[in-house]
Amino acid sequence: MRIAPLLPLVIAVLFLSIARAQDETAPRRLPRENLLVYRDAANHLKTVTSIADWQKRRAEILAGMQTVMGKLPGDEKRCPLDVQVHEEVDCGKYVRRLISYQAEPGSRVPAYLCLPKGVLEKDAPPVHAALCLHGTDNVIGHGTVVGLGRPNRNYAGELAERGWVTLAPNYPLLAKYQPELETLGWESGTLKAVWDNTRGLDLLETLSYVKHGHYAAIGHSLGGHNSVYTAVFDPRIGAVVTSCGLDSYLDYYQGKPEVWQPGHGWTQVRYMAKLADYRDQLDTIPFDFHEMIGALAPRPVLIIAPLRDSNFRHESVDQVAAAAGQVYQLYGQPNGLQVLHPDVEHDFPREMREAAYTFLEKSLNAKPPQN
Repeated sequence: MRIAPLLPLVIAVLFLSIARAQDETAPRRLPRENLLVYRDAANHLKTVTSIADWQKRRAEILAGMQTVMGKLPGDEKRCPLDVQVHEEVDCGKYVRRLISYQAEPGSRVPAYLCLPKGVLEKDAPPVHAALCLHGTDNVIGHGTVVGLGRPNRNYAGELAERGWVTLAPNYPLLAKYQPELETLGWESGTLKAVWDNTRGLDLLETLSYVKHGHYAAIGHSLGGHNSVYTAVFDPRIGAVVTSCGLDSYLDYYQGKPEVWQPGHGWTQVRYMAKLADYRDQLDTIPFDFHEMIGALAPRPVLIIAPLRDSNFRHESVDQVAAAAGQVYQLYGQPNGLQVLHPDVEHDFPREMREAAYTFLEKSLNAKPPQN
């Protein structure tokens, strides 16, 4: 396994080499590799010199995401969760419940809720909780992360064995969860998943045995980027682990035109169909993982990017981390963003899962960094 340097000399050089802001007109799309610039009210390019400046750039990142994903709704879509328990299984150290909750009128989300047996005892102290987001699986979906399917995916169950409450909602349009996105008013499956996850956090907020307001998100592959997207929009997620979940959109399968045709890769309905509009001009996509990981600062983030991953390029991940690292440096949290490069394929082996759990435990037990 190789550990990537997160703040190489290039970052220091970048700080020194950023041109003093001029009154030039800002480009339509600000550079993904340089997050320390923003546009002012007059559309002039300015240098980020403070957290307040960065928040202006961050707001533009979120706006860019929503031009493609659709606008994240507010309380108008919130409704009673109406949690229902459909099955309960004794898993030794914890109880696994198959539940469903109402994310919005007309849409119930199936999820697994794993509860360490200790939290069910009278006067038990509250424990940490995590959203455990699954990878692509069109047969059992979220069942993969509770030990019902593929090997090396049981992170919801394993965290529960370590004393965490875990919630694993199913991703839209996979396995038995087939919401009518258009009827419900969603422009992308990505944002529907973000909303379902946000409502999952609302559910965790109702549980007396959970430490509230500061949760973890962990996911592999589809779950890896689902964790990032959700955390960008929901500040209650205090730490993120993303395994095999990202590289720059520019580098996705080497930018081959066929993977950007409608209905392929990122442009599938369950992701963001509008991305197909950018297939001949990928550099104009109004957001990228450089910016989204930067938007998570100063919250702790661990990116696991295997050297032999055939889906996402580890070299691209290093470029993403170098760009996002500028923002962590701005916040005075240079070690808040970490990258691991195991010498494996598109997988989440035990060694990496153990590193992820340790990272999450350390992150949530520490005093939260100030935004």
